[in-house]
Amino acid sequence: MSKRGYISRYSLIIKKLKAKPYATYEELESYIYSQFEYMQMQDDTLQMGFSKRTLQRDLKEIRNVFGLDIEYSKERKGYFICNSETENMNFQRMMETFDMFNSLNLAQDLKPFLFLENRQPQGTENIYGLIHAIKNRFLVKFSYQKFWEDAVTQRTLSPYALKEFKNRWYLMGNDGTSHEVKSFALDRLSNLDITKQLFQKPAEVDIESKFKHCFGILSSTVEGPQEVILSFDPVQGKYIKSLPLHPSQVVVLDNDQELRIKLYVLLTHDFIMELLSYGNNVKVVAPEILISRIKQSLANTLGQYT
Repeated sequence: MSKRGYISRYSLIIKKLKAKPYATYEELESYIYSQFEYMQMQDDTLQMGFSKRTLQRDLKEIRNVFGLDIEYSKERKGYFICNSETENMNFQRMMETFDMFNSLNLAQDLKPFLFLENRQPQGTENIYGLIHAIKNRFLVKFSYQKFWEDAVTQRTLSPYALKEFKNRWYLMGNDGTSHEVKSFALDRLSNLDITKQLFQKPAEVDIESKFKHCFGILSSTVEGPQEVILSFDPVQGKYIKSLPLHPSQVVVLDNDQELRIKLYVLLTHDFIMELLSYGNNVKVVAPEILISRIKQSLANTLGQYT
């Protein structure tokens, strides 16, 4: 069996336990065999063999390779994932990438059924090197071009973290020109040079806290975070429940007329643009300052057509 075949089987074990914690060996075996046809599409040389001994080897490899612990509960008579939610999420993202990789490998045969967005690369080829620099506190140098400027500038940065937003990755750090943490989109970054020059990260810099109330990559406003109440129509509300706008999201009303949610966020440009993208499917209930900004933006838009 190829390495891809092994990883495909690991993925099936994880998916089954995510969908049904405390699955028995028999349930895992049945699920894996039921998916055999799809696994053969990924590796036509694959010969399926699964036993309790195979499962134990798989669980050991899943732990060694992916850092995910799966144990057996005598009380519940089944296998379960015992890692934290954050660790599970990281693994799930990794498996999503693997599933997409396999799907793209099959894209030639599935061309009539698989339609990909036509977009530019996102600069993810630099992620591994940047993580290395962040962990070891090495200064990085790179060329950078903003969307609104023709000139390419040379930057030297103390890298603090990487942040994802709307399928783009951003490098967060300090370039020495101010005390503010700045963001740099990886798809506009080139000629990365990871130096051996060390930097000291200020103790007061806490990226997680800085972006706790942030929607997007902009994290500073004059008024600070606000309690925001939004009302969505029932159909749009289903999407908002399945993919929350922000970790602070709380449902305060859910009926046939509306979904009303409460958030605690900064009123950044990114957040306002997100609300405007919902058109008349959303109404800002509070605070007044956000209502005013939405009205002004809509008035400016209407002004384009007078």
